[in-house]
Amino acid sequence: MAPPPPLIYVFYIAATPAKVWDGFVSQESNRIIFGGAEFQADLKPGGRLAWVGPGPDGQPVAYVRGKVLRCEPPKLFQYTFAMGQNDQPSRATIELVPETEATKVTVTHDEWAEDDPTYAACADGWPRILSRLKTLLETGKTFKPH
Repeated sequence: MAPPPPLIYVFYIAATPAKVWDGFVSQESNRIIFGGAEFQADLKPGGRLAWVGPGPDGQPVAYVRGKVLRCEPPKLFQYTFAMGQNDQPSRATIELVPETEATKVTVTHDEWAEDDPTYAACADGWPRILSRLKTLLETGKTFKPH
């Protein structure tokens, strides 16, 4: 069995690359986009990152964790990605390219293990996350995850 194909999403956000970058890495926007989860990151190659929120018992749990591979503000953010108890990391790459009145955002999530149980959740989650970020940056508010 072959690994799943890369997940690739392209969005255009009516904001500067710097504002979009901040949307991806700031504590405030992450709290809004991820329903209260805290983004904890050391934004340098080799630095750790995690989205941490309350678990079913109220104790903090890392929903997603990884390691920064590349961090080139406001153009490129690449990191390993492991969701929940999954110990098979994949790779997420966020590329920001300025357009005339917007920023082109390309997210490529690849390097999946053959049996990665989080692939379907990511295929569903990325469009939701990117839509919430786009709405937040363009209007100052967003909608509930689902």
